[in-house]
Amino acid sequence: MSSVSVFAVFAVVFIALAVFYLFFYRAWRRDRELKQPFPKIWKKHLQATVPLYRRLPAQLQQTLERQVQLFLSEKNFYGCDGFEMTDRVRVAIAGHACLLILKRSYSDFDDVRSILVYPEVYRVQASERDGMVVGVSDQVRAGEASTLGQVVLAWSECESGAINPESTHNVILHEFAHQLDYLDGTADGAPPLSGEHAKEWQQTMTIAYDDLRHSLRHHRKSWLDPYGATKPAEFFAVLTETFYQQPQHLKEQQPAVYHLLSDFYRINPGELTRGQPTKPAC
Repeated sequence: MSSVSVFAVFAVVFIALAVFYLFFYRAWRRDRELKQPFPKIWKKHLQATVPLYRRLPAQLQQTLERQVQLFLSEKNFYGCDGFEMTDRVRVAIAGHACLLILKRSYSDFDDVRSILVYPEVYRVQASERDGMVVGVSDQVRAGEASTLGQVVLAWSECESGAINPESTHNVILHEFAHQLDYLDGTADGAPPLSGEHAKEWQQTMTIAYDDLRHSLRHHRKSWLDPYGATKPAEFFAVLTETFYQQPQHLKEQQPAVYHLLSDFYRINPGELTRGQPTKPAC
């Protein structure tokens, strides 16, 4: 048998194994995981650290629990700078992340492999380009996302947004929104869409983005966190924070944007927050 034929055989075997893993083994493993009962302590952690969970209908609460169960079984969590990784931290992060895919496909987060958690905001050396000149600056960050399937978070910032459901900031929602943005290969503020949906998204978001930047240039009070005006990718991530944390505000200020996000996430948090929350577990 020639070397070309041997290579072809190995290629076919490799592809077959990859297909088996992606479509059969992973499905079997997930089905096996979901046959395990959802731990009661995890439910208490969700009630304590994911305020929107308490307002969901019972069926959606169960859906979120199943997604959290899969998320915690498949993603690797690492504590950095001496941070102690506990179930409360893991469930809080998974709970907020999975709100974004509550009515979408869990596979949207298949590429997310690891979550690194620092106790406080952390410093990084970042390169900056100004024309032909490239420099390095020392930056303080609360979180970041990567196309390599890695999310980095500062727990102090996560906890602040998690326990205050009406806060303007939620770094978990922000960074996992970036992961959804990466699904089409680029962080451009437009997750994978097609046809009329893509056209409507482009038109509506461009108008809203320009409106935000115009308000800031003229020193008027902006309807969104000014960080959203830095670039389209940050605009989408900050919008996602506001959509879940302050839905009524976004709906009043930018109804067309709210409608688009509601279609994309397939949920209407503005309606959910009108209901009476269930009591958190003691």
